[in-house]
Amino acid sequence: MDIRQLRYFVTVVEEANFTRAAARLHLAQPGVSAQVRQLERELGQPLLDRSGGSVTLTEVGEAVLPYARAALAAVTSVRQTVDEFTGLLRGRVDIGLVPGAGAHEVDLPSLLAGFHEDHPRVEISLTEDTSERMLAALGRGELDIALIGLAQEEPPPGISLQVVIDEPLVVAVAPGDPVLTHEGRTVVALSELRDRPLISLPRGTGIRGVLERACAQAGFRPRIAFEAAAPGFLARLAARGLGVAVVPALPPDEASALGLRTLEVTRPGLRARVALAWRADGPGGPAAAALLDRLRTAFDALGSR
Repeated sequence: MDIRQLRYFVTVVEEANFTRAAARLHLAQPGVSAQVRQLERELGQPLLDRSGGSVTLTEVGEAVLPYARAALAAVTSVRQTVDEFTGLLRGRVDIGLVPGAGAHEVDLPSLLAGFHEDHPRVEISLTEDTSERMLAALGRGELDIALIGLAQEEPPPGISLQVVIDEPLVVAVAPGDPVLTHEGRTVVALSELRDRPLISLPRGTGIRGVLERACAQAGFRPRIAFEAAAPGFLARLAARGLGVAVVPALPPDEASALGLRTLEVTRPGLRARVALAWRADGPGGPAAAALLDRLRTAFDALGSR
């Protein structure tokens, strides 16, 4: 028995599938399957039931799993302890991003590249998802850090936040839209969007949560005609006259290029807020803590300008 076999076994359990586990481990599926079977032969008992549509634990596998995880955690702790003495960081950092986060004023690709140059033994994994799912993943320890959109004023229990963007939500409309009651209009009351076809980010995103909560408080449900993950695509749909896009404030040149008019939402005013999020008890290891510190410093520098 070796530590690789235990790692493969635990990964297969978490993915409930050999192919997905192999992809996560960056290995060929037959090799992962062979190593897990070798572990079972050494232990003299099957750990996994492969007869169904997904891989499940046998009774013996259920009993072994906590010890396999404890062994992997112990190995990680040994490496981290040695690294603390040598000043070397290693490990893996899992980061979640809202779609479009790479377009933020902080150049995330360059920042991550710089971190990788300083700490080449740290593997960085990036995923895009809705804010709602990323918050849940943070709570389960599946993500170390996330850049999320905020739907609520306060973070969920156990999550710490650093707000990095806080700007008004606007509606973007094509010329001739009924909301443009006069040429110089710059604001629109939320109640005027009742029964209008709205173009919005998907459910589970921070902006969609802000919109739905405000509409519920105003006594109506928003009529969502189209939804997409990228605010720029929502604006292009609005430019074709397909509805009223609810988006963060657009740069004037972008709105002008699309022929859009933007109006700030009032009564109540709605805010688009993006935050860096992590577990309140801290990231899972030194590498994640170091990257979080670098991200917080970069966003702090942006806010002080």
